[in-house]
Amino acid sequence: MREETTNCIFAALSGPSHAEEVGASLPTAITIACENKEVAEDIQDAFMSTYFRVYTNEDVMGAELGGALKNIIALGAGISDGVGYGDNAKAALMNRGIVEIARLGIAMGADVHTFYGLSGIGDLIVTCTSKHSRNWNAGYLIGQGMTKDQAIKKIGMVVEGIPTTYASYELSKKLSVEMPIVDAMYDVLENNADVKETVNKLMLRDKKEEKL
Repeated sequence: MREETTNCIFAALSGPSHAEEVGASLPTAITIACENKEVAEDIQDAFMSTYFRVYTNEDVMGAELGGALKNIIALGAGISDGVGYGDNAKAALMNRGIVEIARLGIAMGADVHTFYGLSGIGDLIVTCTSKHSRNWNAGYLIGQGMTKDQAIKKIGMVVEGIPTTYASYELSKKLSVEMPIVDAMYDVLENNADVKETVNKLMLRDKKEEKL
């Protein structure tokens, strides 16, 4: 949008906010990311209510990436649940997933701290654990044996995690960012790789320290 417009101020509203719950006035907290602090605060004032809490953040890139990339991990979480893996596997996937998201974000100029906030790990948690999530549901169907096209048709709505997997795979190669979960998801979606064999490959990678 910046490339096509002039004299515009952009903001991104992002965070763990299933529409079904917001519509029911259930407590929700999100982030408004904008490089202009005054504009961010104006938007914050416009949206704040007794059940909708808004925090400000200057990192638009980080908020946008967190909101997009978490869908890949949610798709993977659904696959994990569909195959029958347990909570340990999903917790590991989510934790290492946010590490990969942060790696790509840093390479693209985002602030690492954004990924530990509402538009990062907050959005990741809700999308990976809720049956409201289109991406989790599509992943679950794939884990149960459907192809990606069958799963998309069954969901009947946009499953953002699928095209985002392809985009992230290309970005990670272009920017030389290590993203083994994204690589695995790409292999499952593009090459119909066996899910259990793919998980085994992830588990048996070379030993590493726990760090970005």
